[in-house]
This record gives sequence, structure tokens and C-alpha cells, in this order.
Amino acid sequence: MTARLTEPAGRSWRAEPYAEALRAGRGPLYLRRGDGRLLPLEVERWCADADEADDTVLARCSGSVLDVGCGPGRFVAALARLGRPALGVDVTPEAVSRTVRAGGSALCRSVFDPLPSEGRWDTVLLIDGNIGIGGDPGRLLRRTAALAAPEGSLLVEVAPAEVDERVEVRVEDGGGGHGSPFWWARLGTRALCAEAEAAGWTPSVSWQAAGRHFVHLRR
Repeated sequence: MTARLTEPAGRSWRAEPYAEALRAGRGPLYLRRGDGRLLPLEVERWCADADEADDTVLARCSGSVLDVGCGPGRFVAALARLGRPALGVDVTPEAVSRTVRAGGSALCRSVFDPLPSEGRWDTVLLIDGNIGIGGDPGRLLRRTAALAAPEGSLLVEVAPAEVDERVEVRVEDGGGGHGSPFWWARLGTRALCAEAEAAGWTPSVSWQAAGRHFVHLRR
């Protein structure tokens, strides 16, 4: 599928140094918070094939799958190799290009833009911290509920700690390169479940794999 760009959305993720890290397939790359803390971004893992923890997510995917913030597309590519219908969406052209080169299908646009098959996706993914998109988890969870089928599922990766924060961040490469500030969110399991129920999702099960934490929500 050819990458298509919808303006305007996610300029900070489209710009250097994030796009350059995806082109290289490696970091270092960070989110710098307003208080100065650095949150490492695992570019090498994102650009690799699905790992053991990812496999636990793939095992819970049913029917058609929409990967929101697909990055370089390891989930979409893995599903494509299994012959499963899957689409990635990401605001970064380089992420979409990598997904397509890996054998997946992807569109370059925001989750808040019009998307194919709205209301008919069996499984929606928010992995690698993508519950943080837009800095407003409630809005994002309501949007994913509108994208999912009436009996659909949402698989979310959450922070390992019980956090609930909305912070202004910017992408940095550790060498002086940085993007523009934008809002991001981090939620642990408890905070996610509270936000999810208010948005029309019902928590089903949570699990851990390789130090990562996940929650399965149902409509």
C-alpha cells in the first residue's frame, strides 16, 4: 500500500531526529520532559522483528487488526506473514515506508483523521506507549472505541509503574538534535482501566512479558 500523508498532525514525530533514527534503525533517542527527565525510546527494538513479549500481543489479536502508531511496522509485518488482515497508521512517513518495505500495509495519517473501516476493526493496538498519543488518553480511548467493531478488542501497553501523567515532551537524540514540544501521557494499569471504563471499554485481562505490561480491553 502506498504511503499517504494527511496534514496537519504529529509534526514533532515527522521531524528530525525521530525520522533519522528510524532511517538508521537505531538510537539513542529520548523523550525529554519539561522537568528535565529523559525517557528512553527503544528504536532498535521497534525496528527489529516481533520479540517474545510482542508474540503475547500477537496471540491475542483476532480478525482484522489496526495498529495505531505502528512505527516501523513489526506487528503489521508479522501479521501479514501470517496472512492476517492488518493495517498500520502512523504520522511519520519514514515509519510508514519501513512498514511497507517489511511487507505490511500502512497509511501516513493521525488516528484522529478519517480511517478505513471505521467501526469494523476486530482488534486495535496501542503498543510501545502509544496510549500517550495526544496527551489525552480519554480522547484516544473514545476514538479507538469508534474505530473498533461492536465486539472488538483494544490491546494496550502500559507503564510498568502505577503512573497517571500528562506531560509536555520533545524528542531528542542525545547529541543536541531535538524536535518541537508536544503533549504525551503515561498510564499504568490502574489509571488505564479507569480511563477505559469511562470511554466505553471493559478491562478483560492484564499480563506481563519480559518486563513489559499489557491490558486487554473489550467493547
